[in-house]
Amino acid sequence: MGARDQIRQRFDDLSPALQQVARYVLDHPNEVVTGSMRGIGTRAQSTPATLVRFAQTLGFDGWPQLKAAFATDMGLGAEAYGARAQQLVGRARDRGLTGEMFEVQRRNLETTQLQSEAALQKVCALMEKAPAVHAAGFRACYPIAFSFVYVYRLFRGSVHLVDGQGGTLEMQQRAFGRGDVVLIASFAPYSREALQVAEAAKAAGSRIVALTDSLGSPLSLRADETLLFTIHSPSFFPSVAAGVAVAEALVELLASRAGKAVIRRIDQAEAQLFESGAYLVPPVARGG
Repeated sequence: MGARDQIRQRFDDLSPALQQVARYVLDHPNEVVTGSMRGIGTRAQSTPATLVRFAQTLGFDGWPQLKAAFATDMGLGAEAYGARAQQLVGRARDRGLTGEMFEVQRRNLETTQLQSEAALQKVCALMEKAPAVHAAGFRACYPIAFSFVYVYRLFRGSVHLVDGQGGTLEMQQRAFGRGDVVLIASFAPYSREALQVAEAAKAAGSRIVALTDSLGSPLSLRADETLLFTIHSPSFFPSVAAGVAVAEALVELLASRAGKAVIRRIDQAEAQLFESGAYLVPPVARGG
């Protein structure tokens, strides 16, 4: 049983002071992993001593052990990027190095398909009913959000990228409306901006779709639907390849469900790209 499940299960038996801590850590799991005990105590309107007592009441030796349990729940690996990079040093001539990467990616795709295939239909249903769809991704997850928006906009106009370029994140969040869908991509360690977008979407009454690496991630805990992707990699940095694959599968499914009308919109968009000079040479039509 994960740390958060333990807290939920024992919540009613806790004292009022410990329930106050419990509410905060359940609502802010990312801060439990990344923040200091003193900072969390201040924001939870509690004290470090109460946080230690809270952890011990749950059966942990202290706050560091509870923090580690939260990190495990969130799928956060213990090794830092530098430590993982150290394992690669000296392997440049290893002929199996790139083969190892491709093999891991194949397994990532297989696992991701099993994890998210059933949820894709539910996410499509949400997006089809939404007045607008917004997609957010930051740092390594930016390409996931960008590729989703780029392709989806070929047949739907009300699709918007949330990237915070030029300090515009707050302005982009103001466009969220009730009933909109906000797709947010992030993996451990989770992006501060991704959590900010999730909170803004929730406040606006938008539906949240988390594209993330764990059902225990802070995004999934706030989401209406979750699409999981696997981030394993023999390299020093987690892989986003499976995340891009999920985004592509989602657009493919949305197009297939849209019917024949989508063909005309895609043809028009492609024609405009050639007419504007964005694309160079039109494809040659094949004879029958």
